[in-house]
Amino acid sequence: MIGTIWAVPPQNPQPRDTFIHESAIVEADSEVGPGTRIWHHAHVRSTVGDDCVVGRNVYIDAGVTIGNRVKIQNNVSVYAGVELADEVFVGPSAVFTNDLYPRAVSPNWEIVPTIIGHGASIGANATIVCGVEIGAWAMVGSGSVVTRSIAPHELVVGNPAHRAGWVCQCGRILERTTADLEWHRCRHCGREQDWHS
Repeated sequence: MIGTIWAVPPQNPQPRDTFIHESAIVEADSEVGPGTRIWHHAHVRSTVGDDCVVGRNVYIDAGVTIGNRVKIQNNVSVYAGVELADEVFVGPSAVFTNDLYPRAVSPNWEIVPTIIGHGASIGANATIVCGVEIGAWAMVGSGSVVTRSIAPHELVVGNPAHRAGWVCQCGRILERTTADLEWHRCRHCGREQDWHS
């Protein structure tokens, strides 16, 4: 199928229990979806979708949107203004910012939104500067510093992050090129990718 995003169906159709480790803090006005697992020393102040994994020492601020089947690895802080769509992966110690002009004290402080698209992956220790949009199924390499928006399926690496190629929904590299990619069939899973449909 060309130009189609396939959602991964829930792995378990039976009722799923939510697990919250005894050392985690989930604020009273937060909502946690069925099947979600929240691990040691996490602190949740917002809504977390179904079947998510929130790793050790993760902080999810008020005003954050977390979709379904999202996996946030250890030591990540997701600050107000960040939106993680369904099936987003955030690697360990990745960083999100939400202020373009940070000061300890500022009367003009303003949250700058950041949107992470369906199925996108952010590598370990990556930094996402606020105000960007990362497209569906895009991939940010470990340690990269993202200062601009990223197209769907785009692979970026470095500081500042630059295009290094394109990735399939399955996560494999379609092609290592800095050029735009019109159409490609994944050699690994056989999916056809058409960026314009």
